[in-house]
Amino acid sequence: KAKAGERGERRPRWAGGGADRPPAAAPRTPPLPPPPPPPLPLPLPLLLLLLPLLSGAAAGPGGAAKLYRAGRDAVWVLDSGSVRRATANCSAAWLLQFYSSWCGHCIGYAPTWRALAGDVRDWDSAIRVGVLDCADEENYETCREYGIQFYPSFRYFRAFTKEFTHGENYKGSDRELQTVRQTMIDFLQNHSQENRPPACPNLEPISSNDVASLFDISGGHYIAILFESNNSYVGREVMLDLVPFENIVVNRALNSDKTFLEKLGITSVPSCYLIYPNGSHGLINIVKPLRSFFSSYLKSLPGVKRKLSSQVTLPIKPNKEEIVDTSAWREFDKSKLYMADLESGLHYLLRVELATHKTLEGAELKTFKDFVTVMTKLFPGRQSVMKLLETLQEWLVSLPLDKIPYDAILDLVNNKMRISGIFLTHHVQWVGCQGSRPELRGYPCSLWKLFHILSVQAALRPKALINTDFDQNPQGVLQVMRQYIQKFFGCKECAQHFEEMAKESMDSVKILDQAVLWLWKKHNIVNYRLAGQLSEDPKFPKIQWPPPELCPACHEEIKGLDSWNEDEVLMFLKHFYSQENILDKYSEEQTDSSEVGPGAEDARKEKSSQTKPSESRDGKIPDSHHALDPNQRNGGPVKDSVKNEYESGLHKETKHSFLGIGFSNIDMSLCVVLYVASSLFLMIMYFFFRMRSKRWKVKYYRPVV
Repeated sequence: KAKAGERGERRPRWAGGGADRPPAAAPRTPPLPPPPPPPLPLPLPLLLLLLPLLSGAAAGPGGAAKLYRAGRDAVWVLDSGSVRRATANCSAAWLLQFYSSWCGHCIGYAPTWRALAGDVRDWDSAIRVGVLDCADEENYETCREYGIQFYPSFRYFRAFTKEFTHGENYKGSDRELQTVRQTMIDFLQNHSQENRPPACPNLEPISSNDVASLFDISGGHYIAILFESNNSYVGREVMLDLVPFENIVVNRALNSDKTFLEKLGITSVPSCYLIYPNGSHGLINIVKPLRSFFSSYLKSLPGVKRKLSSQVTLPIKPNKEEIVDTSAWREFDKSKLYMADLESGLHYLLRVELATHKTLEGAELKTFKDFVTVMTKLFPGRQSVMKLLETLQEWLVSLPLDKIPYDAILDLVNNKMRISGIFLTHHVQWVGCQGSRPELRGYPCSLWKLFHILSVQAALRPKALINTDFDQNPQGVLQVMRQYIQKFFGCKECAQHFEEMAKESMDSVKILDQAVLWLWKKHNIVNYRLAGQLSEDPKFPKIQWPPPELCPACHEEIKGLDSWNEDEVLMFLKHFYSQENILDKYSEEQTDSSEVGPGAEDARKEKSSQTKPSESRDGKIPDSHHALDPNQRNGGPVKDSVKNEYESGLHKETKHSFLGIGFSNIDMSLCVVLYVASSLFLMIMYFFFRMRSKRWKVKYYRPVV
């Protein structure tokens, strides 16, 4: 404030407004006529504390953080321990959806997927519909093994597949229930005769001669023949609907033989011709020639009943208890930002989202390098996180490689080099981004906040990008965000929407302040589009931000219409996303850099239980414990120490075990490079001296007298 006064800057009208005022007391309920007395309302803090518990109880077992509930939905809910056992050498084919519980498109598509699974429930012995949540921490590595990069991803797995496979991608932008159901049929028909699921009937049409021969067969069961056109799926759908039923066989035939159809009295298709167990036969009358009418009629025939062996059990652990999320609600101030949200998002970005790419090369590698550079220069993080980002940036710049394996990046992020002072939380702990249910808000909210901070910091500190590719480029930071979302962001549909907005108007950004406002406008467009969708948190509705209670001066009325005062909005954004407005409350404390590996988590928990930092009344950790000099939080003197520490870390005695010898992956890579270089050098020297010796012999050669 003193610096602002010295510069003569005017204080925004919204500053010190109603954000810090205590909420107005709720009006008291008028007492009911005695008796009885009115019930006393619960205190507001207690209500907020109990809200996650109540919402979890209302959702039922497993419903708190899951879009799909095992045992209650028809979907087969798999996890890291069951997905391979389910798809390997299975007698049925599989259609799996790899989704992320935070992905808005996945949340919106969940009702369609549940409806699909319920619609084809009777097909389970031939093909099954399952899901696996890639946002679940225990499934991170599994989704990486299957090469899942975007959500939702759909994979087909053939029956009797013995070797591990990534499955076959579902090709097609149309994901409506009927289209996916028909694609499942096509996938079954693409099975070879040897690998076709035993329960799956032959879905190919039979000829007119084969139909005529069925009239002479008295097998003691019903035989239904569905006549249809060549592009119809009704017959095959009915055949699969009747798979778990006995005493009936369903076939399909095409309407190509018109003369034969006339003999049977068939005038339109689809139509069903039924041969009864006693040998009689005739055309059945169906009110509407639809799949559901045909299937319902055939299932209701006398003697047709469900097979006792048709009940299929889920390939998951028996009596597996669904865990209801009961994490305590974290109180937060809506007018503040929380470092815990930003670090949690950075953890998910580096350890989960980036992990879907086994190798970074080409445009992906350049995008990641640019992103790390922008983060290093502009992110107002704590010293331990900034040291990690600077180390990562210097390492990326120093490597003259066109291809980098992700595992090498992960080793550095996890500080396998044991560099002191580097730490990034291994957990997600949402504060301002927490939702009323764990699958709502979270990572997308954190990523938006991170992008806003970068755009504002670029406008506040333009000199921070000097000597980078983004100097004097007002669109530079926005272009980095654009490329990151396009290359790495898991929600593919979200990335497509952002790309459309960028193509439409990003070129209009000419100065850094316009970049700040451009991102703010596009965020509000996204909020408007998602308002009322299933991904919207009912406790945090999608609104046009900032609301009047946060920034009264940002809103004005022009001709009776609520409008934005963009000058005030810009001032508000520069304050809201400034370094001074970020609280370290709830942030995980830095631990020793030696706490890396399988036992690191227990060590951190034990250490945190023994020594906890003292907190002031408002929950802020005292400045003497955590505050950083502005130069240190944003680069400056720390950079040299990071570089020296990184170089010295290469020679530390404590190394990451490689084949039990104590060498890291980087050490082994350097050994290989040095070995090859030494071999080449020795070969060159050998040929050099050999040629030199030959020339010497020729020069001093004297013939024998």
